[in-house]
Amino acid sequence: MSLTDLSADALSVAIHARQVSCREVMQAYLTRIHALNPTFNAIVNLRGDAELLREADERDAQLARGEAMGWLHGLPQAIKDLSNTAGLPTTLGSTLMRDFVPAEDGLMARRMKAAGAIVIGKTNVPEFGLGSHTFNDLFGATRNAWDPTRSAGGSSGGAAVALAQRLLPVADGSDFMGSLRNPAAWNHVFGLRPSQGRVPMVPSPDVWVSQLGTEGPMGRTVRDVAMLLSVQAGWSAQAPLSIAGGGEAFAAPLDSDPRGLRIGWLGDLDGYLPMEPGILETCALGLQRLRGLGCTAEPAALGMDPRKVWQAWLVWRRLLVASRISPFLIKAMNRARIRPEALWEHDQAQGVTGAQFLSASTARTQFYQQLLALFERHDFLALPAAQVWPFPVEHRWPDEIHGVPMDSYHRWMEVVIYATFAGLPCISVPVGFNADGLPMGLQLIGRPQADWAVLQLAQAYEQAAPELMQRRPPAPADLTPP
Repeated sequence: MSLTDLSADALSVAIHARQVSCREVMQAYLTRIHALNPTFNAIVNLRGDAELLREADERDAQLARGEAMGWLHGLPQAIKDLSNTAGLPTTLGSTLMRDFVPAEDGLMARRMKAAGAIVIGKTNVPEFGLGSHTFNDLFGATRNAWDPTRSAGGSSGGAAVALAQRLLPVADGSDFMGSLRNPAAWNHVFGLRPSQGRVPMVPSPDVWVSQLGTEGPMGRTVRDVAMLLSVQAGWSAQAPLSIAGGGEAFAAPLDSDPRGLRIGWLGDLDGYLPMEPGILETCALGLQRLRGLGCTAEPAALGMDPRKVWQAWLVWRRLLVASRISPFLIKAMNRARIRPEALWEHDQAQGVTGAQFLSASTARTQFYQQLLALFERHDFLALPAAQVWPFPVEHRWPDEIHGVPMDSYHRWMEVVIYATFAGLPCISVPVGFNADGLPMGLQLIGRPQADWAVLQLAQAYEQAAPELMQRRPPAPADLTPP
C-alpha cells in the first residue's frame, strides 16, 4: 500500500511511531501531485519540492529530539485559497488578488501549522468563493475526481478533489452555501460544516453579523474529519461569538451505539426542491444503511414555508456577499474583472433597507425555532447534499433542474441552506453513484452544537458501508499512481 493510500490518522500514527519519515511522506505526496494535479487542477501555488523536503527533514529532526508538534506533524496540507496563509498568495480565485501575500496566517492556518502541518500550497476555489463550481480566470477549473469532464463542486472543490485523488491526506475548507458539503458529495469524501462558532473565522472585518460562513474539515474517513476538527476548533477572543472551550474533545474515540436514533427525512421538502432523477433513490440507500444500524428513518416535514426561508436567506446572503465585493469596487475599473454573478449579488444588495434585513432576521429566527421543534421528534434531520449530479465542467451553473428553471446562479444549491441558516452542524456522507459513476452524498444535520453526535452517527454509518467507502476514483488512464 502506498503512503498516500493511508488515512490521515493512520499516517499520523506511523509518523509519530517513526515507522515512516516525514520526508518519505512528503516525497510520496509530491510525486502523486506532479503526476495527477495537471489533470485535476486541485492545488494551486504549489511550493518548490526542495523547500518542502527541507521542512519535512526539520519535522523528522524534531521527532528525533522527542519533539512532536501535534496530530498534523509532518503531514502535507494545502490551505483553501480563501484563507490567509503567511508567505503564500491568498488570491480568492480573483485576478485582482493575484499578488496578495498575507504577512500573517489566518487563525485556522495558524492552528494547523502549530499542530505540525507543512503547508505545500493552496486549494483552488471559485472567484471570491461564490457558487458551487470551482473555476476562475486566474487558475482555471478544478475537475471532478471521478470524471475530469465534470464539475468538482465548490467552493471547497480543490480541497475535495485533492482528498479524493490522494493529493492530500486531509483537507480544510469553508462553508457558506454548502461549500464543504456539495464538493464532498460530488467527490465521495466526508465534509463537515461545524456548528456556527465552532471554528472561528479570523481575521474578519465583521465579527457580529457575518456568521453564515464557517471554516471546517474534510476527510476520507470520519475519524480524519474529527481529528482535523480537534485542531481547528476552539474559542478565540478575536471571535466573540465563538463557542467556548477547545477542540480536544473531538480527538476522543467516536464509537457509539446508534440503535434507537430517530432520523427525520426531509427529502425534497414534499416536492418543493427539484431534484435530478436518481438522487432521492440513491439517498434512500443511505437511509436504509441507517435503518440497518437500528435507527428509524421516517419522512419529516419542514413545518415552515420554504419560500419564506429562501426569501429571508436571499436578504442575508446579498448583504454579506456585497460586503465582500464592495471593497473591490472602490476602483470603478475593477468591475470589468469581477465575475457577473458576484456583481449581480452586489448590485441586488444595494436597495436592501435595515427594516428588510430585520424582517429577514425575524424570519430566520422563526425558522430556527421550527427546527428546534422538529428536534423534539427527531434526533437528526437528513436530506440530499445536492439537487443535481456533477454537471459538465464547461457549464457555469445549471439553468434548470429536471425541467424546472433556476432563477439565479445559486438557486440549484437551495438544499444546503437549512443547516447554514440555523447554524447547525451538518456532515455530508457518501451514499452511492449513478449509472455514469458520479457520486452523491447525504446531509445529516444535528441539534445545536451537537457536532460530536453528528460525527458519531457518521462514523457508525461509515462502518456499515465498507465496500462503498473503499471505492476510489480512477487515475487518468495514461498515469500510474506512485
